[in-house]
Amino acid sequence: MESDKIDMATKTCGEALMHLLEGYGVTTVFGIPGEHTLELYRGIEGSNVRHITPRNEQGASFMADGYARVTGQPGVCTIITGPGVTNAATGIGQAYADSIPMLVISSANDSASLGKGWGRLHETTDLCAITAPLTVFSAMVHNPSEVPELVAQAFTVFGSRRPRPVHIAIPIDVMEMPATGDWSVRTIPDKPVPGKAAIEAAVDLLSEASHPVMMVGGGAQDASDAVTELAELLNVAVISSNAGKGVVSDKNPLSLTGGVISPAVHQYLGRADVILAIGTEIAEADSFIYDLPVNGKMIRVDIDPARFNDQYPATVGVQGDAGAAAEMMIVALKDRGFDGSAKTTQADVRQIAAQQAADYTPVENQHIRVLNLMRETLPDDAIMMGDIAQLVYTGTPAMPTYLPRTWFYPAGFGTLGCALPDAIGAKIALPDRDVVAMVGDGGFMFTINELATAVEEELTIPIILWNNDAYAMIRDGMRKRNIPEIGVTPRGPDFIKLAEAFGCAGTEATNEAEFRSALKEAMARKGPTIIMVREDANWLV
Repeated sequence: MESDKIDMATKTCGEALMHLLEGYGVTTVFGIPGEHTLELYRGIEGSNVRHITPRNEQGASFMADGYARVTGQPGVCTIITGPGVTNAATGIGQAYADSIPMLVISSANDSASLGKGWGRLHETTDLCAITAPLTVFSAMVHNPSEVPELVAQAFTVFGSRRPRPVHIAIPIDVMEMPATGDWSVRTIPDKPVPGKAAIEAAVDLLSEASHPVMMVGGGAQDASDAVTELAELLNVAVISSNAGKGVVSDKNPLSLTGGVISPAVHQYLGRADVILAIGTEIAEADSFIYDLPVNGKMIRVDIDPARFNDQYPATVGVQGDAGAAAEMMIVALKDRGFDGSAKTTQADVRQIAAQQAADYTPVENQHIRVLNLMRETLPDDAIMMGDIAQLVYTGTPAMPTYLPRTWFYPAGFGTLGCALPDAIGAKIALPDRDVVAMVGDGGFMFTINELATAVEEELTIPIILWNNDAYAMIRDGMRKRNIPEIGVTPRGPDFIKLAEAFGCAGTEATNEAEFRSALKEAMARKGPTIIMVREDANWLV
């Protein structure tokens, strides 16, 4: 990180902020300009920062989220006070739930009016109180000299601890003031390295275990090589959360994919005498049951010490970076001459996978047919952005994933409509990678307006639309409980004509060959493409 001072003497606070962010490596911001953010845009014009315009501030926060998910670097959005912040709150909440680094820069009403209820444009009584539960911190700036410290604190969060959103609000009068104080880019500390005693205690348990299991989550995404080597040394089955899919490749015979949702995996987990959980909350949103059968001793590796005594308390807590922890365990095990050949066998994993396949419902098998066609057509490093949709639910255990940061399904916050803007953010971040969005007909309507941004930016994004004319998961829940089906079958538009209206391509796949051909063509076309698959299509029955 460079430490040279940036000359801000002739710049306003809002203008200087954009140059400061550029100094921290920010290349892109997502936002809709407003009367209260004009000085930020003066700064964008004078910097090398690219601006992307969504069609709603919710799209801005989702796009920043998608950008951060695929890069590991903070996504940045610039929004107005009041409705800009409330619109963006859903995407901020999703990023908080999934530990995604996001910097939210908003305006605020003029300093003299804050909290007084004078009826200012976009007024709220306490702007930071809106985002406080969704961020690591939410701060109101009172003087331009405070901005560099707050930005440095934000990047410290992103780079050295559990990454989550930060909100910095700047009143419009402060945004227009001259940039005063020291606007240096500050040094960001490294992630903490685990203590040797904790590593040794963990290795003691693993060495003595007769039936160990590994669980991996999003906190291990940047530790794929070390975690995979550790799993192979221990010879353990690896269960991933949604966020952990691909950390250990599904080509590896030890991988049980995102199978934490599967009854067969629950039974297997219940027999484990030691569970090594790396970078995972072990969240209910991954398994859809409140109490996983955790009966063995728990080793938890996490950068966040709050995880060590939560619902699944750690017998041994290892605080620090997942990659460093895995590497230290490998060294410690090898120093002891550890041989895991008598532990879990690949036959166990094959047996569980066979039981998983036998448990799939007819509709899930329809999903799997489409997912398999996608997997056969897409390259290994294709990025798949999933919405809250049944096709994606099935993909958690069933979609083979070979690399980290390629499968995204934000199950925790459960935000309908995230996939398209998330995919836009991902494609902006990594334009040379294939990016696919997977949506349901219900959730797609939440953010379908963002097709305009994808068309404007000429982003090649195939959008796989699973259409069952319903909020089907909720409808099915009503049926099981003998509740009248109220509000779960909203009338949808003609999606193919709607695609045409936005200026992009759209087609319905009526057989396997059409789907495969449509996906290949969409990957080669400039701009987005809707590929609709109807659940009642004859070729899926």
